[in-house]
Amino acid sequence: MTDNAELTAAFTELYGTAPEGIWAAPGRVNLIGEYTDFNDGFVMPLALPHTARAAVARRTDGVLRLHSTDVPGGVVQLRVDELAPNEGHGWAAYPAGVVWALREAGHPVTGADIQLTSTVPTGAGLSSSAALEVVTGLALNDLFGLGLGAAELAVLAQRAENAFVGVPCGVMDQMASACCTEGHALHLDTRDLTRRQVPFDLAAHGLQLIVVDTRVKHTLGDGAYAERRAACEEGARALGIGKLRELPYEGLGAALDTLAAAGADESVVRCVRHVVSDNQRVEQVIALLDAGDVRSAGPVLTAGHASLRDDLRVSCVELDLVVATANAAGALGARMTGGGFGGSAIVLVEEAQTDTVTKSVLEAFTSAGYAAPGVFLAVPSAGAHRIV
Repeated sequence: MTDNAELTAAFTELYGTAPEGIWAAPGRVNLIGEYTDFNDGFVMPLALPHTARAAVARRTDGVLRLHSTDVPGGVVQLRVDELAPNEGHGWAAYPAGVVWALREAGHPVTGADIQLTSTVPTGAGLSSSAALEVVTGLALNDLFGLGLGAAELAVLAQRAENAFVGVPCGVMDQMASACCTEGHALHLDTRDLTRRQVPFDLAAHGLQLIVVDTRVKHTLGDGAYAERRAACEEGARALGIGKLRELPYEGLGAALDTLAAAGADESVVRCVRHVVSDNQRVEQVIALLDAGDVRSAGPVLTAGHASLRDDLRVSCVELDLVVATANAAGALGARMTGGGFGGSAIVLVEEAQTDTVTKSVLEAFTSAGYAAPGVFLAVPSAGAHRIV
């Protein structure tokens, strides 16, 4: 469903009244800085043109009705005063969790009818869940006059995913969906949520950023993500610091020696090495973009992929195939993006090389016997906003 009139008509047919408005919130790709956000580190996402949209009307009777055009099944009906964490609800847990988080924070949300539709690929590591959360939060913020800023909405949406859905994600995805601006990447310090919009006009440099969705579905709730987070926390404790953000890159070698001498598990050592080095890679990319040298960011992306593959061990053969094939075909650099275990990779290319690199990746998947990946361009787009 792509047309706002169609969404309005579907809402009206479903609920018997017109919506009070339509809102949109985008998915994202992360340019660099992975698994750094829950370590108080740096990230650099950009919003995609793909969005979750919500047609919404207020209710005053404590009833929350949720429907998605993208998921088989009827309306999910809940009571706002009975919402409780970890009770399932499938896809509906994401918007319901936002209602729960808003009410837990003392905001008077008395119910709503919500019709959702999304063009953000699910399971592709592009933050389809954060888009659902943020668009719900923005709509309710507007309709109930809650007065929350974009960053506050993002933090509440993260709380919904952490405490209600049960996925221990950092705040990057929700901040990207809520706060990104068109034509920019978002340099976010997840420790204090200070942020800077960094111009990222690839077309002006004759470049493009390709997203390759491997169509290998990941599920971050399956424990692998939580294991990496626990290893990072264990590493910080062993080093006597609160978060790995506090360890400067210059001190990484000595810190790894300290961990080894203390008999730390190898997985802890690897996680520490990845997080500290990826924070440094964000700083490298920022400096290159500020200097107008976007092309030199390519090798930094590739180095980030090697760290995710070898140290964090969250890649998969399909993602590795994208990166290796794209670079061999002339890309400037490539890496997996998002939580991993499938999902998507990004590829930085000269505009003139886009077709060649894309063709090489598609042929490599065919040769390996894999299903064809989805391929599209990442165009830095607007964050969450009201449409109607």
